[in-house]
Amino acid sequence: MVDAALPKIELHLHIDCTLSYDGVRRLRPSVTLDEYRRDYIAPVPCANLAEFLARVPSVLALLQTREALGVMVEDVFNQLAADGVIYAELRFAPLLHTTAGLSPESIVDTVDAAVDAMVRRTGIEARIILCTLRHFSESDGLTTAALVHDFRHRRVVALDLAGDEAGCPLQPHIAAYRYAHEHGLRTTAHAGEAVGPESVWETLRELAPERIGHGIRSIEDPALVEHLRRTGIHLEVCPSCNVQLVESIDSWPDHPLDRLRAAGVSVNINTDTRAMMAITLTEEYARAREHFGWTTELLFASNRAALRHAFVDEATKARLMARLTETWAASS
Repeated sequence: MVDAALPKIELHLHIDCTLSYDGVRRLRPSVTLDEYRRDYIAPVPCANLAEFLARVPSVLALLQTREALGVMVEDVFNQLAADGVIYAELRFAPLLHTTAGLSPESIVDTVDAAVDAMVRRTGIEARIILCTLRHFSESDGLTTAALVHDFRHRRVVALDLAGDEAGCPLQPHIAAYRYAHEHGLRTTAHAGEAVGPESVWETLRELAPERIGHGIRSIEDPALVEHLRRTGIHLEVCPSCNVQLVESIDSWPDHPLDRLRAAGVSVNINTDTRAMMAITLTEEYARAREHFGWTTELLFASNRAALRHAFVDEATKARLMARLTETWAASS
């Protein structure tokens, strides 16, 4: 068992794919639990990432107003509080929320203000990562990167690239990452999930992110594993999501999380899309303990690695590290 109250760090969480049943009911009161499970929760197993992404439009259709975006943020903070999370980086793609007429700037402003209010209300520290998506144009990516720059003095901290890694090329997104680096912005990028280690190599070479979202198929290339270890590139690993979506991983025991850790790669555990995967971080930890024999110390080490690579100022890191150390040491 893993104590849900133990303080945790989560770096990889898509809040526009994390509406709970209660959250959906606030926006669509007529929805039944059966409808929620059918339309908003990914099937187990999914045939591929594309089948999972087919559930996303149901959620996005609800998240096109300022009020709905506020509900989204409040809902995810309620989930974080129940899960013992003390720091989270919340990512979303603002350009997916414009269909009812909101401007990208007003969308980011609304989410940023809502996150700030919930941080003050709950004491859970949080930052925001803005995503551009694989199927977006170069112009869309540059717009998203500019939003990161414009809101960088608030709770927005970084740029991410997400979406259908297997079906869409990397080339249109190079300009956005060049802009990010020229303006001193923090960066992460999805790679090595639906595609093998060549995707991670390409992403590192062309985008030069500080972290990689997922990156699990790096294990297929020993030279890449050694490169990640030597350079300290952190992998934001989402094991249950990978087991459900990645064709090359049939079950938790097949997942490379523990092999990557043992090889010296910096990793931490995340949920990715809590509601759509029907998973909590506490449950992820319990599965790591069950299938890999992860001790309290290894789970603590995962949290320390996450905090070291978090996109947050050093004073906040020090404060959060003190909370982690005190509580996890007592648990040990």
